[in-house]
Amino acid sequence: MSLKWTDVQDIAIELADRHDHVDPLTINFVDLRDMVMALDDFDDDPNRCGEKILEAIQAAWIEEAE
Repeated sequence: MSLKWTDVQDIAIELADRHDHVDPLTINFVDLRDMVMALDDFDDDPNRCGEKILEAIQAAWIEEAE
């Protein structure tokens, strides 16, 4: 399965599993973007990412971590 920026919920699940020691409330968008692009299944153009997508990923990750 290949993850794209629009796969917000799947990305959040992967981040929660892989970075369970990270509090998603404290992550900045630069680090979040890097973490998403480092996921094994991630395969999308880095230039297609914007603040709204990162906000959505962070919000989904926060929900997943609760």
